[in-house]
Amino acid sequence: MSYESDELLSEYLLMHYGTDEQLMPWGFGPKDAVGFPVRTVEYFPTRKCDRALDLGCAVGRSSFELSKSSAHVTGIDFSANFIAAADSLRNSGSIDYSLRETGNQSTLAKAVVPDGARPDNCKFLCGDAMNLPNDLGDFDRVHAANLVCRLPEPERLLRRLPELVKCGGHLVLATPCTWLDAFTPPSNQPDEDTFEWLKKQIGESFELISQQNEPFLIRETARKYQWTVSLVTLWQRHD
Repeated sequence: MSYESDELLSEYLLMHYGTDEQLMPWGFGPKDAVGFPVRTVEYFPTRKCDRALDLGCAVGRSSFELSKSSAHVTGIDFSANFIAAADSLRNSGSIDYSLRETGNQSTLAKAVVPDGARPDNCKFLCGDAMNLPNDLGDFDRVHAANLVCRLPEPERLLRRLPELVKCGGHLVLATPCTWLDAFTPPSNQPDEDTFEWLKKQIGESFELISQQNEPFLIRETARKYQWTVSLVTLWQRHD
């Protein structure tokens, strides 16, 4: 899968910024799956903090949500197309995109920075979660949603997490545990339950605070959707 296509960009802009009616324009369906990039950020404590990091930030909704309580937010994604869209939103406050209906039919939609967000607190960088800059520093909050099971070598990121999260700081990891060979070679995939694997990988440095299952929805057309359940865990860095 290429994360640089305009089609995928539109799907992610819709997932991050679309209205309930745009995402699920029916009187039935999994409406509780809407708003995933907002819900994962709500796992963090409500108090204000200094620095937050959003890894695999895609088109930036979770980064903007983090900016409501964080003075400095860094969003990083491997896709240059996604980062360009997030940066455009940061600079102009909105961006137009094409909303696919059926067949070749589409309508124009607009993604808008959410109310209460502080775009000036955000910066967006194109980068690799497995090869983050050495001078990135540490953070009060690190958010990584639907990223781990898309990395070729996920343990490289997990090993870096203790130095990215300040002592007493918080980490939110979300993963649908799909583990596709196209992204992660079988030799680098866990050979046990993903939750048990995560506890073994980071449990020495982090205390598990909570574990939940959160649905999310990607609309491909008005009549075709991806409905997925992500494992969301909140951790606190040991002092």
